[in-house]
Amino acid sequence: MNKKILSILALIAIAAFLFLPVAAIAQEVDASAVTEDAAPNTTGIGAILFGSGWLGTLLWSALIGDSIAATWLIIDFFITISPKRITPPAFVAEIREAMEQGDLMRAVDRCEKEPGCLSSILLAGFRNVKEGFEVIQEQVGAAADLESEKLMQRVAYLNMCGSIAPMLGLLGTVQGMIMAFANLANTSAGAAQQSLLALNISQALWTTAGGLVVAIPAVSFYTYFKNRLSRIILYMEGLTVDLIKALRNVEVVED
Repeated sequence: MNKKILSILALIAIAAFLFLPVAAIAQEVDASAVTEDAAPNTTGIGAILFGSGWLGTLLWSALIGDSIAATWLIIDFFITISPKRITPPAFVAEIREAMEQGDLMRAVDRCEKEPGCLSSILLAGFRNVKEGFEVIQEQVGAAADLESEKLMQRVAYLNMCGSIAPMLGLLGTVQGMIMAFANLANTSAGAAQQSLLALNISQALWTTAGGLVVAIPAVSFYTYFKNRLSRIILYMEGLTVDLIKALRNVEVVED
């Protein structure tokens, strides 16, 4: 229960951190964009989020959803992508002890009771012990590649969030520029036209800013977790080789 509460609090904190630059810049613009003859100031957060029509609101909703997904993945990876979670020390110690004692069935039973990446790799070797050590190595290598790919695919979702965010921002900018020039064509020349044009362009550029604010942390954390996971995978592969070496001279006696 405590872990869930901490995860929710961390999610809120990171989401606030992601949108804090946008809110701060919006407040600064809101405070400095006051003139006597200008149109009423509509550069606040509400105008930015809802002032670009239904498509702009949809794009901002997608950006916020993307940021929440990225934040949740970051929190989840901080918890799950660690050597203690992927290669639990107690599990490794018990498997090592069983292998040193030649108790293969005990090792198999332990792996079946604690499913995971390392368990799947070891079971691939244990279940082919009758075929010889070369076959065991081949099966362990194939299982290690499969489990590594599964782990990397999970991390790739964070990269997807980082890639989608700037594209959503660019789409919002294009939509805002279309609105700006449409209003320019339908409004008579003068101060009001210039003010409206500037306002439309400003609202259009906000989506690009929002997309970059989401994308930069997402891509940065993706690189961090990818490198961290690569080190864990290398360690796991070396550990697997060390654990199965006891099977080199195993002879299976049929009943």
